Amino acid sequence: MTNNDVLRKIRYTWDFSDDKMIKLFELGNLEVTRAQISDWLKREEDEDYKNIYDKQLAHFLNGLIVDKRGAREGPPMKAEKTINNNIILRKLKIALNLKVEDMVSIFSNADMHVSKHEISAFFRKPEQKQYRQCKDQFLRNFLMGLQLKHRPE
Repeated sequence: MTNNDVLRKIRYTWDFSDDKMIKLFELGNLEVTRAQISDWLKREEDEDYKNIYDKQLAHFLNGLIVDKRGAREGPPMKAEKTINNNIILRKLKIALNLKVEDMVSIFSNADMHVSKHEISAFFRKPEQKQYRQCKDQFLRNFLMGLQLKHRPE
């Protein structure tokens, strides 16, 4: 999945307006314009399409965490320079205050049956033996499960 796909799915799931998207980026400590957001949300075939970089998506996800959970004490969260599906999944888990059982339910909404152990492996440190890379199909199904939960129509 591309970062643009993730951004598109999150926007659709919660039906965020352009103003809300700008606010989420600001909460993540990044100033963006409506035109940038519009270009990031376009399909790859569109000539105005632009890639959203890892760090920009990390700022957005950090803003989503602040919006859903509130700002934490101390210095603001730093946006990672590079992110992967495991980090995206972790940030969504934090933003939505999900437990492993909740995540199992969300995966099952998308007809994907994942055990608690498989999910916990996504959140381990890469050096650990039980660490598991989150493949695109897992992230895609998780985002689909969220969409079915928050926007069932």
